[in-house]
Amino acid sequence: MSRPTHNVSLRKGVNIELMSIAWMVIEAVVAIGAGIIAHSLALTAFGADSVIELVAGGVLLWRLTVESRGASLAHIKRAEKTSSWVVGVALLLLAVYIVVASIVKLVSHQGADTSYLGLGLAIASGIIMPYLSRTKKRIGTDIGSKALRSDGSCSMVCAYMSWILIAGVVLTAVLGWWWIDSVAALALVYYVVKEGWEAIEEARGKEDACGCCHI
Repeated sequence: MSRPTHNVSLRKGVNIELMSIAWMVIEAVVAIGAGIIAHSLALTAFGADSVIELVAGGVLLWRLTVESRGASLAHIKRAEKTSSWVVGVALLLLAVYIVVASIVKLVSHQGADTSYLGLGLAIASGIIMPYLSRTKKRIGTDIGSKALRSDGSCSMVCAYMSWILIAGVVLTAVLGWWWIDSVAALALVYYVVKEGWEAIEEARGKEDACGCCHI
């Protein structure tokens, strides 16, 4: 890729991260607030994932800005590694939260109330996040950033969470399955751990770790 083309891709990367951060702020505030009101673990976890993505997006924005300002290759590599570590650790922490909270709610028989605000947010996120995911992965490939591709996988995890959340809200409202909220949240753990571990492997320098890039 020529330098001018690379710079154009960098600017696109900065723009997509700014767009992602703006949406994550909205998503986090609405999801956590609605989740607390509705006693919904899946919705609260959805908001927690948004906070994590917000942090990861901020680090990725810093990484892209470092390169766009003409930093040395060594500096860019350090920023890339830091970004991968942040994304990976954040996702693994989210997985721990989901497991612990789900077990507590299942043992205590805590169900979730229907949240139409949360349902609307999940539908919007289910449309927006796949677009952000594809764009981040494409730009990450163009500029050779595994961290940006991993961040794209974070966005896809968010899409998975929105789709599972939609199913959980509908089943709770229609069938009264109090346990479906926690089970739906647990269904996310595989994806979250997978993406988190792959990001950490990339930060450690494993060249073929990015199986997530094919999601």
